[in-house]
Amino acid sequence: MILEVLDTRRKALKINLDENIYGTFAEIGAGQEVARNFFTAGAASGTIAKTMSAYDMTFSNEIYGLEESGRYVSKSRLEKMLDHEFQLLGDRLLGDKYKTRTFFSFADTVTTLNYNKSNDPHGWLGIKFQLEPFGPANEIIFHVRLLDSDASLQQNVLGILGVNLVYAAFNYYAEPQRMIESLADNLSTGSVEIDLISVKGPAFENLDEVLVNLFLIEKGFSSAAVFIPKVGVMQAKDLMYKQHVMILRTRFNQKSKPDFDFFNHAVVQYKAYMEIGDVELLTMAELTLNNMMEKIQVEDGDLLNRVAKRANEIMEMGHAVIISNFNRHNKLAKYLAKCKPKSVGITTSISNLKHIFSSENYGENYTNQLLAYISDLFSGNVKLLTYPYRDIKNKTIVTTKNLDVSASAKPLFDFLIQNKYIIDIEDIKEPEDEG
Repeated sequence: MILEVLDTRRKALKINLDENIYGTFAEIGAGQEVARNFFTAGAASGTIAKTMSAYDMTFSNEIYGLEESGRYVSKSRLEKMLDHEFQLLGDRLLGDKYKTRTFFSFADTVTTLNYNKSNDPHGWLGIKFQLEPFGPANEIIFHVRLLDSDASLQQNVLGILGVNLVYAAFNYYAEPQRMIESLADNLSTGSVEIDLISVKGPAFENLDEVLVNLFLIEKGFSSAAVFIPKVGVMQAKDLMYKQHVMILRTRFNQKSKPDFDFFNHAVVQYKAYMEIGDVELLTMAELTLNNMMEKIQVEDGDLLNRVAKRANEIMEMGHAVIISNFNRHNKLAKYLAKCKPKSVGITTSISNLKHIFSSENYGENYTNQLLAYISDLFSGNVKLLTYPYRDIKNKTIVTTKNLDVSASAKPLFDFLIQNKYIIDIEDIKEPEDEG
């Protein structure tokens, strides 16, 4: 069944004409773009109790409090805005006129492209809302990256996103996949990336937060999502900025279970090599969906549920988890580079390393493709830690010291070994057979 997609004005107008929906808009950083859409749609007095933009930091701090981190485009700031504005609705709007109203507070804190085009345009949007008068509050929060190369286009995107969020909260809260898909209604492909969504409240009590973010990857809004034990979903840069990171790559559909004993051994070696302690290193397991997206999209929700279950099992073991659609190491490395960590250690098998340096796995421009791959992989202070395998046919233990690579790639391979971009994991348990 093909679902009708309402344009932005019609969405805003439908909300405005609903006599039971009433709330406030608080926007910082890109103008009152969301509120403007509701005003221009008509009948805004039926929906809008107040709009505001506390651009001056002193005013903002007086209203919402200080940010200890000093960062005002943050989830923390957004949550303070939502809580403050929602509380005011209940405190000030009393009497018979409001007995049938379901209140909401919408907020965003955003930085769009600056004049010199030297910043990272991104922001947080959220809504806190009731589904019945005097009912409990629910909450939807998401993080976006604005990808257009013009600030005015980014402001327009923000306005559309905000309308989509308000409409989805009241109309699609019981259909999480449709709710998420609708966030990009009426937006051009490539104008925005949504890399995190967080939901809470009784409307979402049976909804797994991991599963919700898997929908983002499935719909192509994001290439990865990050989760922390006992915390939940996190924005990747908030977690990894200026941190040492160690990652165990695993595939959801791999035959054997991830070897965390091996990973713990690799972690010990990496800490010794980097001369860092336990508290300085963030350990993560990547659960890559690899090239399974087509299969996910044609199957029912069972596959995504199983992916979410596996991720939760890994978190119960105490490891942070990245769920991604990266099929190659260099794709993961480029994603991590945006988070600006101090260093990254990626564990891999020596057989995978052989695959990387084999000319058979590339097209006609083998050397150019390999150089591009290596440049992407090692440009962000990344180390590959490789574990050996036993070659049954030749009765040898294969490490970087005796790995057979294509002749044209051997000088590059030797350079990476000599300069410790690729490191053997040593004193490891007897490797499993691989032929």
